[in-house]
Amino acid sequence: MLDRTHDLTAAVEGWLAAFAQALAAPDAGDLASLFQADSYWRDVLALSWRIKTLNGREAILHELPADARAAAPRAFAIAPGRAAPRHIRRAGADSIEAFFQFETIQGRGFGIARLIPDAADGQRLKAWTLLTALDELKGFEEPIGARRPRGQSYSRDFRGPNWLDQREAARAYADRDPAVLVIGAGQAGLAIAARLTMLQIDTLVVDRETRIGDNWRKRYHALTLHNQVQVNHMPYMPFPPGWPVYIPKDKLANWFEAYAEALELNVWTETEFEGSTYDEAAERWTVTLRRADGSERTMRPRHIVMATGVSGIPNRPGLPGLADYTGTVLHSSQYGDGEAWRGKRALVIGTGNSGHDIAQDLHASGAEVTMVQRAPTLVTNIEPSAQLAYAAYNDGTLEDNDLIAASMPLALGRRSHQMLTEQSKQLDHALLDGLARIGFKLDFGEDGTGWQFKYLTRGGGYYFNVGCSDLLVSGAVQLIQFDAIARFGPEGAELTDGRRLAADLIVLATGYKPQEVLVRRLFGDSTADLIGPIWGFGDGQELRNMYTRTPQPGLYFIAGSLAQCRINSKYLALQIKAIEEGLLPAGVSG
Repeated sequence: MLDRTHDLTAAVEGWLAAFAQALAAPDAGDLASLFQADSYWRDVLALSWRIKTLNGREAILHELPADARAAAPRAFAIAPGRAAPRHIRRAGADSIEAFFQFETIQGRGFGIARLIPDAADGQRLKAWTLLTALDELKGFEEPIGARRPRGQSYSRDFRGPNWLDQREAARAYADRDPAVLVIGAGQAGLAIAARLTMLQIDTLVVDRETRIGDNWRKRYHALTLHNQVQVNHMPYMPFPPGWPVYIPKDKLANWFEAYAEALELNVWTETEFEGSTYDEAAERWTVTLRRADGSERTMRPRHIVMATGVSGIPNRPGLPGLADYTGTVLHSSQYGDGEAWRGKRALVIGTGNSGHDIAQDLHASGAEVTMVQRAPTLVTNIEPSAQLAYAAYNDGTLEDNDLIAASMPLALGRRSHQMLTEQSKQLDHALLDGLARIGFKLDFGEDGTGWQFKYLTRGGGYYFNVGCSDLLVSGAVQLIQFDAIARFGPEGAELTDGRRLAADLIVLATGYKPQEVLVRRLFGDSTADLIGPIWGFGDGQELRNMYTRTPQPGLYFIAGSLAQCRINSKYLALQIKAIEEGLLPAGVSG
């Protein structure tokens, strides 16, 4: 290991110089000496115009030289204004971590190299992980900071339209179609619209709700975010420094409304996207929108971004006998608060975040609550365990931490989360022991990878404990397993042992159908079959069909947490801008 007094800057500069020289003559074979045998290269558009991860020196050497010949990267240097080169521990391994900048023919980028001395090669520094990420396109830089617009079009022409006149005309789309139509005005839709607007791409966001933010505002009364404020900032406009650590849903909803106005985003609310067809010759969509007054508007955008979220269409499983039940049945997406159920009996089917939060809310309102567990569930205390994954965001700048997040290959991310899961199990052992005693079936994710990978692969299956687990352990909220229910009847659940569990309310906290179901409904079978599964990892090391070009030209998907949308909206917007400027084909082959 390098001595701590070693000049890290000089060491990193030496590696970058050798890397630049090897890329300039990639057929010379010098690249092989710069990578560990078990190394990783993640390219986010910078050299390959793809989001891809390669593992192993041989795999990297197979693709990197050709990508370098096409992109001609140069001017590698330690990035000023970023964290200085430092010793760091990631995924259980020690390395030197360094932020660097570079240029290509078409853009400028940032990267992160993690270097480890090779004991078999005289302690020569070699890359363990390498990120190359596009940051901006040359000639199409965002008009921010010193490049901000001066407002001359409305501030000096006293007889012409003022700023408000121009904004109202831009929002109306009376005589034009947008280049990009974004479906959904939640965090994903607003983030990508903000990025596209900054790149001067005419973008319209449509949402079926009455107000921007209603996708959060209309959720259950007690909801707050389960991760902390420092992780959740939106692009260009961070939350005020005095905001609470855990943001209430209505506060976030109101912020979204203010965000759209402040960043001059064109949004149509109370507008239903009814479907679209693609004209391959014209490379445009024909879209039907239905407005609040019942009128229809046909538009022909070049691009559609589906920002309807991982949680789209409620999943209502066909539970035996439920059709005979005479009480009230609500999906968790329909649940508001528990006040109407004071003194009543409720069954909550499902033990993810929504199921637990709703059960706790009903209990707090004076209802008699029983939770029904359908499958093993990961449980972790919201503090500190659930926040361990975001520890990096407690220090350093948001920009640095976002680049660190983008730099982690899937395999190392899995390794990191396995370690965090083991740590959280130790921190939460008293809670987990109590849950096991009452028969709660616990799960810790595939191969022990924890809640983050449950989210990335299936969008749920875990609970951040804010008190409901304690209620279960104490018996204040009851628990039964789903296999103890023979069927449902008019009064509630009929159990396999002959008992009946009466209920006035049944809440189906049973999750949501995958996004491809909505794609099939809105775009038809051929498009759905062409694109295939969305979200999850499949056989690759990247999320399927997310944040990038898909096999269907002009159709893209963005979803996830506020942090995911903040980070990945940048890269999706750059791809769309490159397509608009003729630098990139509209789609990728399947």
